[in-house]
Amino acid sequence: MMKLKATSVAVALVVAGSAWAAVAVRDEPIKPIEPAKVENAAKVELGKKLWFEPRLSMSGIISCNTCHNLSMGGTDNLKTSIGHGWKAGPVNSPTVYNSSLAIAQFWDGRAADLKEQAGGPIQAGVEMNMPHTLAVGILQSIPGYVEEFESVYGKNKIDIDMITDSIAEFEKTLVTPDSRFDKWLRGDDKALSEKELAGYTLFKESGCVACHNGPAAGGTSFQRMGVVEPYKSSSPAEGRSAVTGADADRFNFKVPTLRNVALTYPYFHDGEAATLEQAVDAMGRLQLGRTYSKDEIGQIVAFLKTLTGELPQIAMPVLPPSSNATPRPDPFK
Repeated sequence: MMKLKATSVAVALVVAGSAWAAVAVRDEPIKPIEPAKVENAAKVELGKKLWFEPRLSMSGIISCNTCHNLSMGGTDNLKTSIGHGWKAGPVNSPTVYNSSLAIAQFWDGRAADLKEQAGGPIQAGVEMNMPHTLAVGILQSIPGYVEEFESVYGKNKIDIDMITDSIAEFEKTLVTPDSRFDKWLRGDDKALSEKELAGYTLFKESGCVACHNGPAAGGTSFQRMGVVEPYKSSSPAEGRSAVTGADADRFNFKVPTLRNVALTYPYFHDGEAATLEQAVDAMGRLQLGRTYSKDEIGQIVAFLKTLTGELPQIAMPVLPPSSNATPRPDPFK
């Protein structure tokens, strides 16, 4: 019964995508978000379970959804995330929504794709703190997972590659089409107010679209934080240089998506901008050398709020129970 439902959802998404494809789109730097196309509904369902699976953490209480809460714009709305043992992470948790459209994953781009990214937080000491070998062993001890992995992958011996692959397939479905801005892009002149349109015009004329373009309105390049004025931060994050080793890449971070940006506060890699107004003001001064007036900030913020799309309606999965052989977590260690 579960497979039938998942397949029906997959067909509906593909049909919806075909319908959108026939609609004319305005020629703008930002493009519409397209609905997800599900190729393997059973793998997506397995990935969804693992997304919400706290047993992949050493404490038994942290899951992917802890820092990327799908009910909160795909973030945790904290300056920096809190992981194992109440350790504070060094950076703000980026949204997982529309992350499949990004050039790479993490603020510094150290993971090439969603599959590679999915393995990082599981074993990171400041996040889930679970070595991959132990994570695999936990799932292997749960009969319900062994059965489901065998159904999806044709093997009853679970490995980390299968775990990260299925999580990535689920993440690919986390797109948010049909925002009011997308409706305007597709020709609905009534979708935006005069103030919102003025904000978009100012957004374009100021040069913001040089970095925030494409379907995700960002996420496709690395840029230096503090082009015109130096950016002062207490965060230890060095940006792209931590990956490349090149000093020229210091403080270069992946440009964040602006999709659903009204939901993903606070802003920047260190979470220092608490509000959209603060973020717009800082970006104007630091990146563009422009001081926006209060009215101009209000217009741009009004536009940014039109980028909130339709978040997927996700039914909470029922996770298979542990067996007697499954190690019990100790959240107080």
